[in-house]
Amino acid sequence: MAEEKDNQGVEPEPEVTDTEDIEVLREALTEAKTQAESHLDSWKRSQADFVNYKRRSEQERDEARQFANAVLICNLLPVLDDLERALSSVPKELAKLPWVEGIKLIEHKFNSILESQGVTLIKAKGKPFDPNLHEAAMCSQGKEGIVIKEMEKGYMLRDRVIRPAMVSVGNGATAKEPGKHK
Repeated sequence: MAEEKDNQGVEPEPEVTDTEDIEVLREALTEAKTQAESHLDSWKRSQADFVNYKRRSEQERDEARQFANAVLICNLLPVLDDLERALSSVPKELAKLPWVEGIKLIEHKFNSILESQGVTLIKAKGKPFDPNLHEAAMCSQGKEGIVIKEMEKGYMLRDRVIRPAMVSVGNGATAKEPGKHK
């Protein structure tokens, strides 16, 4: 028995009259819905993963851009140290000479450029010793755990330490006053 075709050559849908056929179709529909929901959930997870990937990539790119100059800045810091030491050793009677004033201006400009790049000085003297910010070079008489002397300045680039301050830390001993003996 050949099935009849409509005018366009498409077979007509078979009539469903049997309860058993209706159950089969309901199960197929339920299975198709479950599969569609599964695919939708998978697609949503993939989309969320992609959004997170883009955010992470952008964050890493920004961080790389911010800290790209860190090596150059670290290499320039000893020059700034030398400039500061040279200025601190100028005798008072020469301090007002034009060439000394010019060097002071150069030092100020150098510091301004570093500051504009996000470089900040780590305050150390009189502060509690922090191994994340300070490098203990020696212990000295003074209040325990407090930075007594700063031997080399420390610097941060934004929120990262690029050079810790080299310091002398108090050991808790106090200096004996002259003329007092036990």
